[in-house]
Amino acid sequence: MKHYFLGAAANYKKVWRHVSARGSEKDASELTSYLSEKYRGETILTKNGRSALSLALRTYFKPGDKVMVNGFTCYAVVEALEAAGIVPVYVDISAKDLNFDVATLKRAYDRVASTNATQSSPAVKNEGNEANALPKGIIIQNSLGNPVDIVAIEKFATERKMLIIEDLAHSAGIKYPDGREAGTVGAAVVFSFGKEKSIDTISGGAVVLRDAIYKVNGAHVNLPQNKARTSDNLRARFYPLFGKIYRGLSYVRLNGAFMRMLLAMHWVEKSADNRLDMTRKIANFEAKLALEQFRELDKKGGGPLRTFYLLDNRADVLSLLKESGYFFDGFWYERPVSPERYYARVRFPEMECPMAVAVSQRIINIPTYYSKSELAQAERIVREQGKIWEGGK
Repeated sequence: MKHYFLGAAANYKKVWRHVSARGSEKDASELTSYLSEKYRGETILTKNGRSALSLALRTYFKPGDKVMVNGFTCYAVVEALEAAGIVPVYVDISAKDLNFDVATLKRAYDRVASTNATQSSPAVKNEGNEANALPKGIIIQNSLGNPVDIVAIEKFATERKMLIIEDLAHSAGIKYPDGREAGTVGAAVVFSFGKEKSIDTISGGAVVLRDAIYKVNGAHVNLPQNKARTSDNLRARFYPLFGKIYRGLSYVRLNGAFMRMLLAMHWVEKSADNRLDMTRKIANFEAKLALEQFRELDKKGGGPLRTFYLLDNRADVLSLLKESGYFFDGFWYERPVSPERYYARVRFPEMECPMAVAVSQRIINIPTYYSKSELAQAERIVREQGKIWEGGK
């Protein structure tokens, strides 16, 4: 039986292209121009996606403002919100596409309004502070590349004078059901170029600001001025090579020791640990690689990053997959806000997002960047051995 050891590390097919890439200020400038033209706004390149998101939040909102967030997301989003002083309002999801819809948005919005009414005295209400405490924005993430019902959500936001921020970490190049491309709707567009994202250069990010408010508030936001740190630059450059070695060592069961050594020496960094830094820019070589990937995406279009299944016997299926060489334990979102090691910090309101909790306990998602032939056996194992969760229907 052929053992693929897929998932043991990301499958970077252009390892040497990544390691040997050379970039310049011109490459960063070309990426900036490309994004500004494509998404019709002012582009700022950042160290990573969470820095880009925090910059957008600082531009459009004030500390203490509330913004509605997918209840099934990653810690990077929470870190960006905290850094900007924004209060998250978590919105429960549908098991069909891992996104919120207008019904769940309305429930969350009304819950905030009801809480405000209960906690405010008549004197406070008369001052208009109740309206100020309502959510002022919505972050759309199109989970795993599955598009939201943008028409209904846009109408919901417009009626309540809320701004939309589109986070395209999962969804660059995809189309919404009404035919518009993701990134063409909101007041701002945010990108993460981290591992296994739609545009993957290991790290880096960007934000495109295009609402009129930016012209008023933008001057008060400090923009990143410093180059990428040498240590971050080297980690990003050599990660695909280390990943290739790691997968090779999987065949002789030495991959774990190899990765522990890399982590101990800080030669690699887990994605969730790539800390927010509002002062740094993306490395020039990553800007060059990002632009190449954007242009490839323009030709072929976007698609889902992963195919997901909801199983009542997830642990059993993961064990069977591992026996066949598929290491999908790092399946993203093992908690409503992942990774597990940061979950306690989030203080996630599980009672308000029961579907997100249920999904996080059952999801297995399979990366789509491998070929169909490589994934065929994994798909068979999931379909034949998995007990599909009926609660999500």
